[in-house]
Amino acid sequence: MTTEQLILALIPLPIIVPAATAAIALLLARFPKTQQTIALISLGSLLGVAGALVYLIYAHGIHTVQVGGWDAPIGITLVADNLAVLMITVSQLVLFAVMWFGIGQGISDGDEDEPISVFVPTYMLLNMGVSMAFLAGDLFNMYVGFEVLLVASYVLLTLGASSSRIRAGVSYVMVNMLSSMVFLLAIGLVYQAVGTVNFAHISLRMEGIPDGTRTAIFAVLLVAFAVKAAVFPLSAWLPDSYPTAPSMVTAVFAGLLTKVGVYAIIRTRSVVFPDGRLDDVLMWAGLATMLMGILGAMAQNDIKRLLSFTLVSHIGYMIFGIAVGNTLGLSGAIFYIVHHILVQTALFLVVGLIERQAGSSSLRSLGGLAKMSPLLALLYLVPALNLGGIPPFSGFLGKVMLIEAGAQNGSATAWILVAGSIITSLLTLYTMIIVWSKAFWRDRSDAPEGDTVLAQPAALRERTQMVAIAERDDVGRMPLGMVMPTALLVIASVGVTVLAGPLSNVATEAASNVANVDEYRAAVLGIDSADDKGLEQLENPGRTKSPWKSDSATERAISTLERAGES
Repeated sequence: MTTEQLILALIPLPIIVPAATAAIALLLARFPKTQQTIALISLGSLLGVAGALVYLIYAHGIHTVQVGGWDAPIGITLVADNLAVLMITVSQLVLFAVMWFGIGQGISDGDEDEPISVFVPTYMLLNMGVSMAFLAGDLFNMYVGFEVLLVASYVLLTLGASSSRIRAGVSYVMVNMLSSMVFLLAIGLVYQAVGTVNFAHISLRMEGIPDGTRTAIFAVLLVAFAVKAAVFPLSAWLPDSYPTAPSMVTAVFAGLLTKVGVYAIIRTRSVVFPDGRLDDVLMWAGLATMLMGILGAMAQNDIKRLLSFTLVSHIGYMIFGIAVGNTLGLSGAIFYIVHHILVQTALFLVVGLIERQAGSSSLRSLGGLAKMSPLLALLYLVPALNLGGIPPFSGFLGKVMLIEAGAQNGSATAWILVAGSIITSLLTLYTMIIVWSKAFWRDRSDAPEGDTVLAQPAALRERTQMVAIAERDDVGRMPLGMVMPTALLVIASVGVTVLAGPLSNVATEAASNVANVDEYRAAVLGIDSADDKGLEQLENPGRTKSPWKSDSATERAISTLERAGES
């Protein structure tokens, strides 16, 4: 097998393998342990496949798979460039670690009545949706990936069917269904304007569309993606939805789902609408997202809600990198996405350990965790400082790249955004220190609610979102199967710092791939956009020159019709 054949064989696997694993898991619903083992093996194998793709695509360039043998732009095209395979690799690492964490805690979070047999197939479908969104070479199949995500995430969000989870799940689904309707409307507008949904083909035909129409279509797409990415002011749904789910589910949602929305913004902004007409709007949205998110985090007493607000805040950094409109900003955004996926997921898994160790995630009832479990304190402190941007961690390096990109842009708005990013970083560090001082450093008897959590009435526990936690009999024990995957992600986040040089090179290459529209078009459509003959053949595939001499009258009639059509 040649290298080319190997790459083409590997590209569809991140979609095919999770779908097949989900089907097998459904057949094994009566054997949850077997389900979990197969899922873990599947995720580990996919991590290896994704890692191989990162190396191969970096070395050999963009590759595409035309599904079913139908060439682009008519058929379904899977596009593997540096950005797509890098996102898939980080996603598979996170999904593997969280599945391991879930197996370690028993997935059902201590409640024997929860439908754990449903978790594995749904989780694998979530994986399939993520990979489909990253590899899709057209708007419609990206939409399909988002819808698979929505269905799977609703099931995961409502595991256990407690009243708080159902309420959060209904809110989550309504908001995301609305964004999906806007997305579908945008696809209709795109097809009406240019007659295609393939990204590369759209980018070619959009050049002939009036500026106002092009900007309006991009604005509709941005609204759809901004809801999914939790960009302010379309982010209010997130802090109310994520904290109610089990910690492992919240970790996956926080680490991955919003980044799929950010990825969609990067892809459409760079390939389809490279003129940057809405960059100023994105800059102000990024600034508002950073500041409003961190101010919301500072007002929280529950660590899950606090981290949910910091999640919103740091989406603003990624929008910052996209909006400044240069390659350095885009590479900084990609680097920051990788950093944030690992750090944010690790922090939510740490919250799951805190709930196991202390019985609560509320800062009003926590204290003394550093003395109780030094390992838990270390697992929190490393990603917390990383998120806060302390040198030499990757959070600091990513922010430096973004600040430099803002300075390179040089506009007044970019400098305001630079100032806002620095303020947000300092406030993030302050928030992380507050959690450390209250949950880990002070004595628990000094906390307002102290050791009274387990003695609270059931109704009060539900209002404080501690129903499943407080009723467990395993508080104070952290299973090795929960600690090890959390440590894996913490080590991986430190690895981003250690390997910052090679990773920044990959991010820069990914940014260059995405920004080089001609290279993307050539890889997907198989033509050079500077080749007029190739473009004519693409736009008129049925018109070939006949070897027989044409009737001159017929030629004149065809010529007249063409001129009439042009006029």
